Amino acid sequence: MEPFTTLTAVAAPMMTDNIDTDQIIANRDLIRATDNGYGDRLFARRRYRPDGSANPEFILNRAPFGEARIILAGDNFGCGSSREAAAWALRDFGIRALIAPGYGAIFQRNCLVNGILPVVLDARLVGALAERVVANAGRTRVTVDLEAGTVSMDGVAKLPFALADIYRRMLLGGTDIVSAAMAYEGEIAAFERDDRSRRGWVQTPVRAAPD
Repeated sequence: MEPFTTLTAVAAPMMTDNIDTDQIIANRDLIRATDNGYGDRLFARRRYRPDGSANPEFILNRAPFGEARIILAGDNFGCGSSREAAAWALRDFGIRALIAPGYGAIFQRNCLVNGILPVVLDARLVGALAERVVANAGRTRVTVDLEAGTVSMDGVAKLPFALADIYRRMLLGGTDIVSAAMAYEGEIAAFERDDRSRRGWVQTPVRAAPD
């Protein structure tokens, strides 16, 4: 995966609550054997007209939001089905960060393990960012700084956000979750030693019963 450190980019506001994974990518579009090539099917039901032409009313079809690398979303973004292709479609389109009050739990993890940073901020703050983006017709860029743990834009104070350390390490290093977990190898070994001393019976080999 490409490391995520700091991203300054166009942010597309999609502030409707409960945008589910079927809206992000419909079940009928899950036709590939790999995890790439889904970008053109992202939000396809809203992005295209019945004849296949682009819907000019949809946010990602309007300049400059077609260049968005960040989505400002309403609450519970990515709820519904657990399909990982929702994260694949976002990533393939070019989205590297989401900013919302909350996410579907499985979708949120799918984003993290696929190199997308799902920032959680208070709904009032996300709304304020979206209002400023709209007022400036998308020209004002949003900055997501994972190293500092902040979201910022011109005229707005830096907004702190939290992320579990293992996911922070994974995104900063551009590694998978197993590699990120290995950074805790010392702590894991220490836990195992302590656990053996306290609960040795748990790790006692089970012997097969005689025939």
